[in-house]
Amino acid sequence: MRRMMAAFVALLLLALPAAHAVQPDEIMSDPAKESRARELSRELRCMVCQNQSIDDSDAPLARDLRLLVRERIAAGDSNSQVLDFLVARYGDFVLLKPRFERQNLLLWMLGPVLLLGGGLALWLQIRRRSGSGADVPPPPLTADEKTRLAALMSDDSKPS
Repeated sequence: MRRMMAAFVALLLLALPAAHAVQPDEIMSDPAKESRARELSRELRCMVCQNQSIDDSDAPLARDLRLLVRERIAAGDSNSQVLDFLVARYGDFVLLKPRFERQNLLLWMLGPVLLLGGGLALWLQIRRRSGSGADVPPPPLTADEKTRLAALMSDDSKPS
């Protein structure tokens, strides 16, 4: 029974960080609008935490942004209008996933370009190593090396 209780408490503690930071007084009365607000809140970055969405953050600025999103939805704005408003106000950094636009092209293309460049460099290095060793035969043994090799081979063949 104690093990079961300890497992339950451990599971409960693991589930705590996944709880959303939305306060009960922020929730909209219309479930459809609340669902839209939650969806938008997951796409927006908390400017304080920077690696969390405003839906997950407890920061006061995240709460203000959540309220602003709900105000814009209540005013009748579409999801894209709400996002455009917030981007105009806070810049592209407010989006957790940046838009694919001309000014963000370097951000989107840098990862694949670096991956392809690294793969090409690795392929060239492997090709260079395998090509250089197969073309050149090893030099023949000198007379001194042959004598030393014969002595070593004869010592190994004797039983101890």
